[in-house]
Amino acid sequence: MKCPTCWNVDTKVVDSRVVEWGYAIRRRRECEYCEERFTTFERRWNTDLVVIKRDGTKELYDRMKIKKALLLAFAKREMTNEAMEEMINSLEMKWTKSGSEINSQDIGKDIVRLLKEKDPVAYVRFASVYLSFNTLDDFKHLLKE
Repeated sequence: MKCPTCWNVDTKVVDSRVVEWGYAIRRRRECEYCEERFTTFERRWNTDLVVIKRDGTKELYDRMKIKKALLLAFAKREMTNEAMEEMINSLEMKWTKSGSEINSQDIGKDIVRLLKEKDPVAYVRFASVYLSFNTLDDFKHLLKE
């Protein structure tokens, strides 16, 4: 792991802790050259999960796409990074249990369901993009549900 200050590759682990209920490891590292301390996280990567898009094309699952969508949905809302990571972890566990492929529509539906339980504003924000709202009536219909 390269030091973010001096780019030296010789670093040592000072402390390790299991975080996110065992889904990740937080490591405190120290550069052996400049003695700068920094934190890294290790987590299992779902490289075996393939997303089937609406047009039938397939692509590898990208956790950062989900996180970006959730960050937009929760913009200026109370949501800690830890809680967001926990949400993504629970979704990923569900998706990987169902097999190595998942439809993008199923991903969207699962996120909508989860957000509906967690935060009504984030739910409406995400749903408006996911369901391609074009008019005010689309929002009215969603709120009636």
